[in-house]
Amino acid sequence: MVEPDDKLAYFQAVTGLEDRNLCTEILEAHGWDLESAVSTMTEEANASSSALAENSDSTNLARNLDSTNMVGNFNSTSSHWEGVDGSDAQNHQIVPNPAAPGLVWKLVTLPFSVVRGGFGLLSGVVGFGMWVAGGVLSHSFNVIGWGPGQGQSDGNQNAPLVSLSSGAAEAVSFIAGFEREYGEFHPAFQRAGFMEALQTSREEFKLLFVYLHSPEHPNTMGFCQDTLCSEVVVDFVNQNFVTWGGNVRASEGFKMSNSLKASTFPFCAVVMPATNQRIALLQQVEGPKTPTELLEVLQRVVEESGAVLAAARIEEEERRHNRRLREEQDAAYQAALEADQARERERQAEAERLQREAAEAERRRKEQEEAMARAAQEAAEREAALERRRQEKAMALGVEPEKGSDVTQVLVRFPNGERKERRFYSSAMIQSLYDYVDSLNCLNVEKYSLVTNFPRVVYGPDKFALSLREAGLHPQASLYVQVEDA
Repeated sequence: MVEPDDKLAYFQAVTGLEDRNLCTEILEAHGWDLESAVSTMTEEANASSSALAENSDSTNLARNLDSTNMVGNFNSTSSHWEGVDGSDAQNHQIVPNPAAPGLVWKLVTLPFSVVRGGFGLLSGVVGFGMWVAGGVLSHSFNVIGWGPGQGQSDGNQNAPLVSLSSGAAEAVSFIAGFEREYGEFHPAFQRAGFMEALQTSREEFKLLFVYLHSPEHPNTMGFCQDTLCSEVVVDFVNQNFVTWGGNVRASEGFKMSNSLKASTFPFCAVVMPATNQRIALLQQVEGPKTPTELLEVLQRVVEESGAVLAAARIEEEERRHNRRLREEQDAAYQAALEADQARERERQAEAERLQREAAEAERRRKEQEEAMARAAQEAAEREAALERRRQEKAMALGVEPEKGSDVTQVLVRFPNGERKERRFYSSAMIQSLYDYVDSLNCLNVEKYSLVTNFPRVVYGPDKFALSLREAGLHPQASLYVQVEDA
């Protein structure tokens, strides 16, 4: 079920009417039957066009539009067509611009079957061509996206056109048939559908030269051989136009023939893209023409549109330059941002490295402090143990005896040169000598031996049970301490 708002939008797109209230009234009068409303508008438009064609002076319609006027009107930002009042526009009459006489042009609504492949619009509404109100050529450039400021306010107007595969196939078939009949020297027909050719003309800032081929028409062969394929025409068309050709016996060529109201063949037209699914018809050439006659018409169109196309090209180049400049600035900003981010990552990595090193140094310091504390504690414990042993040994020795016949005088020399003397009972054991050394604060080792020099005798554990007399140390003895390896 299509909503009223969608029907209203479709109706506006098909008819070209901008007055929503008027479109709403028309649709309501037809019970919101979109096809019926469009058919009525088509019939009225065709009747209006026929009446205008009968009452208009054909000579005045062919007068050239002064190029100065075209450029002067190019920068217009008016939302209404210049030279067309509201009633004429709503009645779909084609009105020449009275203020600036010259090339008369028309807006043509393309068949939906043609546009659908280029714009992706809905199908199944009505496939028809329709003349809509006209105006001056200079204003049309603003509407179609070649004027200043276009492409910024309405993205749909500058949406890219997509080639229609069936249209492209027909174009290739037309070119192949044309070359079989007339040879390979001819205008450079686009091997693409009409919409893609139209997009190419927009991109190259050229007008689109359209040739509709009617094989059965008696004037077709002479026109193609003598005029269309003549060297002067081919060179001029290839240099100044994008060219598209279609066979009226094929689908797209037939639809374009209906849209352009081609009634006499051979038929040529010069068009340019307009808003939505419409094109602007700038010039049409019907019937047989000599190369000179065709060139005169085409040269006039080129001269009248040249200034505007040049201005549009310059403006587009400026837009591209500005866009490229913005892209370069964005790229430079992005590069600077990435460099800053890289430096920040390096700074963070360096900070993390320093933090890890500091943490590692702190860990080693704590381990060292703990090791030193353990060593100090162990040394203190050893010292305390030695002190306890010294006290125990001193207590075990008892009181030093006085000199007497049964008393032995013993001298002990330590590795540091210190000497100690004490008297012992001759009956005291060798073990008593070791207890005496241990009680002194002169030696901080546990393994040592007491040795005499002459004769050299080591009084080790095997002699601990001997008395001093039995060991031959009475009445006096001189011993030195020999520290043993751990």
